Amino acid sequence: MARDEELKERWNVLVEKLSGQFADGDTLELDAIIYLVGIQELGQYHKKYKKDDKLDLMHIAICRLLEPYGYYEFEFFDEEGWPHYITKEELPALKAGEQSVLMKEAIVGYFVEREYI
Repeated sequence: MARDEELKERWNVLVEKLSGQFADGDTLELDAIIYLVGIQELGQYHKKYKKDDKLDLMHIAICRLLEPYGYYEFEFFDEEGWPHYITKEELPALKAGEQSVLMKEAIVGYFVEREYI
């Protein structure tokens, strides 16, 4: 139970910090934070993105976030600087709540690794 409480506490700190920095204090949802990770990984911050690009950014983020779990592996950067990943292992069938916990755990780990929280 302590692990769950620690994740919840770190998640709340992260959401509050990111929301203050990127959403004028409005609370960012999970999808918005995944999108921010995608932009961070791409490194092209001051660009307008089309809807398809936004989905691609979220895909980049998910690949990067789940890479430490062995599901994806970075392959290369294309000529436009977009990272590409290969699937190493298929994701297990998870219930919605389990998916959410996995992504929150991966996101918290990502930001701890970068010493943001």
